[in-house]
Amino acid sequence: MGSRSATELLLLPVQLQGIRLGRPVDLLVDPNAWRAVGFVVLCGDESRRFLPFAAADLHASEIDVPSALLLLEDVAFYQGRTRSLRGLLGGAVVSGRRELGELRDLLLAADGSAEALVVEQGGELHDVEPAGLGIELVSAA
Repeated sequence: MGSRSATELLLLPVQLQGIRLGRPVDLLVDPNAWRAVGFVVLCGDESRRFLPFAAADLHASEIDVPSALLLLEDVAFYQGRTRSLRGLLGGAVVSGRRELGELRDLLLAADGSAEALVVEQGGELHDVEPAGLGIELVSAA
């Protein structure tokens, strides 16, 4: 798998052997390491559960899980240790004192690491290397 758009992954159903279990409503990320930690999934019973990124099998048309037991109940535990992608989108990406643009997406490798931050500046989208301590997100007000 090449890099995948994080926002496009949020459009895919979460399934177990072709049976729809729910849909991702957010992606939790570690912005210090720029790594996807897992999905917040809205399940068919209207509950929200956490699906670790490493346990998900990403396909073109679905996020497959080998067991429904991988959908964990304690979403708040993971939300307290990560940042919401939806909360970060639209925030200013800065390097030092220089603003690089507004965050629009993450391009993720198969292991969940961010290969690039997709930022918009002046109406144009640019990929920005996330590595290094100089890049931080300032949440949109």
